[in-house]
Amino acid sequence: MHRGLSLMFLLAALAQSGCDEPPETKAEPSAVPTTSARAKPSASVPTGPPLLTPKAATAKAPDSYRVALDTTKGKAVIAVTRAWAPRGADRFYNLVKIGYYDDVPFYRVTLEVAQFGIHGDPKVTQAWREAYILDEMVKQPNSKGRVTFARRGSDTRTTQIFINLKDNAGDFDDQGFAPFGEVVEGMDVIAKLSNAHGERPQMGDAPKRMVAEGAAYIKKQFPKLDYINKATIE
Repeated sequence: MHRGLSLMFLLAALAQSGCDEPPETKAEPSAVPTTSARAKPSASVPTGPPLLTPKAATAKAPDSYRVALDTTKGKAVIAVTRAWAPRGADRFYNLVKIGYYDDVPFYRVTLEVAQFGIHGDPKVTQAWREAYILDEMVKQPNSKGRVTFARRGSDTRTTQIFINLKDNAGDFDDQGFAPFGEVVEGMDVIAKLSNAHGERPQMGDAPKRMVAEGAAYIKKQFPKLDYINKATIE
């Protein structure tokens, strides 16, 4: 599809959904509360199942750590450097620790990125949907292999992440996408992820239904997607 038309369809899908904005589109003005309104710390840390209680999963990550992704195409390893983007590194660390990315699809694979982060259980996705982390300075370029949180406006990063499949520095950097790690093993595995569905998971009502219906809808409508079987801290 012509890139101009693809972007038009993509923007229309995003306007209807709550999915995080893919990095190749310009960030629209945020419709969420202001930074100051969201940044106030809670008086007490709630307890409950971490997958359903984001405020119970806020541990500080080590200065550096590695995450192994056991995917349907093989193993890949992400090395995280907290100094690159501390908030992003902390969020990823906590999500991996609680098993958020287990059995999660690479739902959007293009020539530019491989994106994941929509949980198979709609209750879990809903719990994290507004568990925002604030933006931070872009200290490293979005070069091939770098790993970055997606967003749909200012201060809206939650759970969705993309791996750069090519050098996307410049435009992505200017849009405020801050890498927090990079693939250090298995980039050949990431390059083999299925792109059979292309941008279809981002079109029409698909984004909204993926969030609302989870795995039941995703696996039926997009059967050729690859998955993270399990993500673990090495």
